[in-house]
Amino acid sequence: MKILIIEDAEKTASFLKKGLTEKGYVVDVESNGQEGLILAQVNNYDLIILDVMLPQLDGWSILKELRASDNKTHIIMLTARDDIEDKVKGLNLGADDYLVKPFAFSELVARIQTVLRRKPTIQKDILAFADLEIDFNKKKVSREGKKIELTPKEFMLLSLLIRNHNVALSRSEISEKIWNINFDTDTNVVDVHIRRLRAKIDDGFNKKFIKTVRGIGYMFDES
Repeated sequence: MKILIIEDAEKTASFLKKGLTEKGYVVDVESNGQEGLILAQVNNYDLIILDVMLPQLDGWSILKELRASDNKTHIIMLTARDDIEDKVKGLNLGADDYLVKPFAFSELVARIQTVLRRKPTIQKDILAFADLEIDFNKKKVSREGKKIELTPKEFMLLSLLIRNHNVALSRSEISEKIWNINFDTDTNVVDVHIRRLRAKIDDGFNKKFIKTVRGIGYMFDES
């Protein structure tokens, strides 16, 4: 497996390259955003670890350019900001996952392994499933042509489910990606938000999209 790290912090890049090389990955490193984009375009990588703040060209621009050119390489974003808008932006632009700095190396390895098991997909700005339409750029959702008002958390949750449609996501995966926390069995935050989202997306319609998968969690089912 070949990985490209685009990271301008020398110590971080060196640490990641050493650790991932020891794990058996072939690793290239680039500190400049523009040069990193070129490397990503001319080489076949299995995964790119992409920092947001980079010289010459930031990570968002690199991600957008790669997806616009039909590049399906898996991408994990690194950001120093634990901000919901940043996370939503990364998912909507086509990132497979994101990590907030500082992070444990073991967590990065686990996320890499999870992402590499997925089939690469191109993330589109607008998706439609039957009478449900989602515009990820404008953060608009409608059903039967009628606008559905969602909170930022609800939109992020729906985006996560849709981006992984027909794949069951555990409560742990959902809580980690939406709230950046490890799932606590005493906390029902995931179930509460799913109920609220269902009330807006599915209630009153014959076709139900958000399904409960027993023993696992939840899934957006388009069938």
